[in-house]
Amino acid sequence: MANVAPNCDLSSVRDDPPPMVWSDAAARRRYHVGNLRAQLLEEARAILAEQGLAQLNLRSLAGRTGIAPGSVYHHYEGKAELLAELAAVGFQELESSLKQAQAEAQPGSRIRTLARAYFAFSRDEPALFTLMFEPAVALHPRVEGARDRCFAVLASAVAVALPARQDPAEIEKIARAVWASAHGAASLRLAERSGDDELMEDVILGLELLFGRR
Repeated sequence: MANVAPNCDLSSVRDDPPPMVWSDAAARRRYHVGNLRAQLLEEARAILAEQGLAQLNLRSLAGRTGIAPGSVYHHYEGKAELLAELAAVGFQELESSLKQAQAEAQPGSRIRTLARAYFAFSRDEPALFTLMFEPAVALHPRVEGARDRCFAVLASAVAVALPARQDPAEIEKIARAVWASAHGAASLRLAERSGDDELMEDVILGLELLFGRR
């Protein structure tokens, strides 16, 4: 599927050895032990959105959360595992958005509604969206599984939009073409930092012409 995100060899990224000390007592009290992993993921997502991928590592995450770096390493063996979980969460959220769009779509606007949901996610979560398709992250088994489930929603919508197509292999190929078109437009929009939706609207109209507004 289409991907315009720059290649990033995350395997070469190593965190500095973590000092086994607390940052300060006040920061240490900000987290709850029973929900630490969820809080770490939330803070990692915030770092990604605010500072970018280059600034996200386990050491910076420990500092932002206010805990001992060793506690972070207890939950994540390294940066690659953290990024994979973030990307998987992104695909889970995108899957939910597509499912909701599919449920709310009116007859004759199914493909348009799903495409708009895809574009909306890429617009609202640009850093996470880019991470989800980073080559080094996308190959992680957890990310692959989440992406496949997300794609299945789109394939289901294509099957409904094209009832005459009975071959599952054909449905899958068409669905991948739709995904590539939507993803390409969304990625170009992010790369150009443009608020102009003209390209996305052209892609949607093109898909509607292809599907006969189904």
